[in-house]
Amino acid sequence: MSENKHSVNEIQDHPDNEGSMDENQKKLKYPRSIFFIVSNEFCERFSFYGMRTVLTLYLGRYLKYSDNMSTVIYHVFTMLLYFFPIFGAMLADSLLGKFRTIFYLSIIYAIGQLLLSLSAAPPLGIPAKEFSLLGLVLIAVGTGGIKPCVAAFGGDQFILPQQERYLSTFFSLFYFSINSGSLISTFLTPLLRSNVSCFGDTTCYSLAFLVPAILMTLSIVIFIIGKPLYKIIKPTGNVVLNVSKCISHAIYRKVTSKSVKKQYWLDYADDKYDKSLINDIKAALQVMILFIPIPIFWALFDQQGSRWTFQATRMNGEIGNFLIQPDQMQVFNPLLVLVFIPLFETCLYPLMGKIGLRTPLRILSVGGFLASLSFVAAAFVELDLEKTYPILPSKDLAQLRVFNTLDCDVTVTVHDPELSIALKSMDMWEDRYIEAKGERKLSYEADFSICDKAGITQLNNTQGEISVSENRATSWAITQDGLSYSYIDSIDKSDTGEPLIRGLIYVDPSQPAVDLELIQDGTVVLRLKMNSTSFHETKELAQVTPGVYDIRLNGFVIKEVPLKLGGVYTVVGSVTEKESKANVITVTEPNSMHILWLIPQYVIITMGEVMFSVTGLEFAFTQAPVSMKSLLQACWLLTVAIGNLIVVIVAEISIFDRQVFEFILFAGLMFIDIIIFSIMAKFYKYVDTPGDEDASEEIIHMSEKFGTVNASYRDDEK
Repeated sequence: MSENKHSVNEIQDHPDNEGSMDENQKKLKYPRSIFFIVSNEFCERFSFYGMRTVLTLYLGRYLKYSDNMSTVIYHVFTMLLYFFPIFGAMLADSLLGKFRTIFYLSIIYAIGQLLLSLSAAPPLGIPAKEFSLLGLVLIAVGTGGIKPCVAAFGGDQFILPQQERYLSTFFSLFYFSINSGSLISTFLTPLLRSNVSCFGDTTCYSLAFLVPAILMTLSIVIFIIGKPLYKIIKPTGNVVLNVSKCISHAIYRKVTSKSVKKQYWLDYADDKYDKSLINDIKAALQVMILFIPIPIFWALFDQQGSRWTFQATRMNGEIGNFLIQPDQMQVFNPLLVLVFIPLFETCLYPLMGKIGLRTPLRILSVGGFLASLSFVAAAFVELDLEKTYPILPSKDLAQLRVFNTLDCDVTVTVHDPELSIALKSMDMWEDRYIEAKGERKLSYEADFSICDKAGITQLNNTQGEISVSENRATSWAITQDGLSYSYIDSIDKSDTGEPLIRGLIYVDPSQPAVDLELIQDGTVVLRLKMNSTSFHETKELAQVTPGVYDIRLNGFVIKEVPLKLGGVYTVVGSVTEKESKANVITVTEPNSMHILWLIPQYVIITMGEVMFSVTGLEFAFTQAPVSMKSLLQACWLLTVAIGNLIVVIVAEISIFDRQVFEFILFAGLMFIDIIIFSIMAKFYKYVDTPGDEDASEEIIHMSEKFGTVNASYRDDEK
């Protein structure tokens, strides 16, 4: 046991000292080392959340993983960082101590952040996917390993029980640093990703990862500077390891000792282990049994960074001149937590107490129900969102679009099926439901008489065949050469939700190559090369940031064209000896459902988190024996890891072709799960809360292992 416990025992053995406790506290100054620990935590949490906020979009949009694979990688990463705290705690308690564990693993952590940033820098030429995944593994080892150590190391700086009040204020400061780091980085890094262009791309993931890497490096520097002020306690042994050994020995003896009968299976370990340890493990197991349904909650909660972020990419984030980025929606969680915790403590919980719902397990049940309800809300949003999705080509159907690049009207009659296409100048016609199995040929007749009279063409009436293909969108273009050019079109919205634009410009062979330019605030932000020698080279697809642009083609300018989130646009036009002219056509409608419709599900899930996470930790620590506090913390973190594993399994199975069904599945699982939990809770018998004497030991044990009794919050999420 640590020096702290000995000091408490001495005070307890000398009652005369109790009267001078307040006087001693006044004489003991607040540890100056706390400033470095709190600053270190702020930088580390800024680094972690800054990286994780943009991670899902980086995996899907930059590394080109599918939404399902991006979700899998995101949740495998989250799962790993909740497994490693066990090893971090064992390393700190048994071998290195907290200081060296934090220092060494922080270096690994910073290297991982730096690798992630370098992987997003194309000029370096390093394998992006391989280095990104290696970086994520190192980050998981680092942040997971130091997770159980930093707050505990802060708790070691206080002399207990004389500085018990100071310890409480430390946890408040610690919790504030976690939330402030999370809030700032969750808001900032999406802006660095989307508003900064680098390496020829409209986004800059490298910078979005580099800033967290710098903050993580700074956290190490701050931590080392404070070393002369730290109170460093030597390793004292590992409770998790001792409990594992005791349980393993009990199982082994039960299996091998057929002639010996014991009332309880753990009692078989009494030949090697103290009765007090065995009884403590029994009590802890009673609490652990209630942990069995817990992972489902985390399966829902952690999808804020994956499925809910992908959902946000399909929505409109414009508020006046400000654009909410899809990954910025995650900022609502830490913001709402800061609002809900004091609100619940002062208003909601007293009200729940009056109607008999104030016990921890009942509050946990309500929190789980709210999590289920949040996914019902997400499903309703998804149902409305589906109405805004583009209609994509499908089996047995083909899509046909015809663009007119001429400055005159053209009529096209298609046979079998009979289609009459009246195309105005520089406009588009489409049919998204043409029956086709494989490739299908369609004969047509085109009337160019209006163009001929205007002197634009000399084609008169022409006829021929056009083809469409099953499960494809085929676009044809009318030029001065007739209806003779086609390409396989891409009409789906961009993965990031940002606008897509292409140029479909006919350039007369007598003219030199020209540029199609997008201009914003007097600056050319995109230039598409229009080559006069081959028409197909004019078809380019580019991703731009949403906004209002002037579009210029060889001196012809279209003023103030809005390019909105989710929209797919084609600039149709022609450049001839006489004139240049162009028009912007919306091929796929932009996102119309506003991103703020996601707020209800964020509000509900955060209410559930405050009830579930905070209350759950308090329940675990007050109900477990003092010696089992660290074990219960490790098991609580494991429930988060298992919850993320559930998401990985569901995403990998991919049994649904619509996201709304997956949301309903998770809502149903959580609802059934919380009913099971409520039934289990009904049979649980609460143990009495420890008195003042035990409470002091409880605080010491907490500070030694995890530092979360006074701030019983899931610090990695806050």
